[in-house]
Amino acid sequence: MRLVRFGDRGAERPGLVDDAGGIRDLSQHVAALEGAALDPQNLATLAAIDPASLPKVAEGTRLCKPIDRIGKIVGVGPNYSDSASLAGFRINPEPTLFMKAATAACGPNDAIEIPKVAGRVDWGVELAVVIGRVAKYASVEDGQRAIAGYCLANDVTERNFQLQRGGQWTKGKSHDTFCPLGPYLVTTDELPDPDQIELWLDVNGERQQIGATGEMIFKIPYLVSYISRFMRLEPGDVILTGTLAGVGLSYDPPRFLKPGDRVRLGGTRLGEQENLCVQI
Repeated sequence: MRLVRFGDRGAERPGLVDDAGGIRDLSQHVAALEGAALDPQNLATLAAIDPASLPKVAEGTRLCKPIDRIGKIVGVGPNYSDSASLAGFRINPEPTLFMKAATAACGPNDAIEIPKVAGRVDWGVELAVVIGRVAKYASVEDGQRAIAGYCLANDVTERNFQLQRGGQWTKGKSHDTFCPLGPYLVTTDELPDPDQIELWLDVNGERQQIGATGEMIFKIPYLVSYISRFMRLEPGDVILTGTLAGVGLSYDPPRFLKPGDRVRLGGTRLGEQENLCVQI
């Protein structure tokens, strides 16, 4: 099942994607894609609904981030060997974790803001994991059972804020619009093997990143289990699982986003995003 949220800002509604790729309105069956609604058992109830029985949504309606209320966004640092090597990051024996403000999340086609005094805004296509039930000190098996589904993400980063301004990475990760999500929340029954996803990202039509999630160093169920040892994971929390080789920082000289650039990215069965970069 592919779940979405659609509509104008402040009036978003839940929906699902039918077999023809159309959007159907789910709001008569679930108020919002948040909290208990994301529990895998409750998602199974939604999956039993005949999409043809749901009202159609007009084509061209804005798609929003697919989760209504995100509690926290937990990022995983270098999780692909080639990416870490090219960007100059060290791979540690345990996953590197950082926090990204929940307010950074935006829709799959919303503009990416270039912050004031920013000069090194970078891209990073990733597979995001959405938590559907509480996980605390979870085993690897329980970590897998806590997952509601997956979505496409772009871990946008201001590298000066991240690396040259002191402290930890959060300040470089958390500006508004620095985490486009969606278009879909793809449930685990629809995507049973997240190790077989090909991800890619283009800037102004030029391919920058391409690779497969099977290349991850730390696998998804382990990451859920590992993170749950340090913080309680709750429904609606999002885990960013790391980006591929080809971020702007890895080039010589580095390449970074500027106003007017267009970023397009996609993943197997996850849909596509397209974002225009704008100065604020």
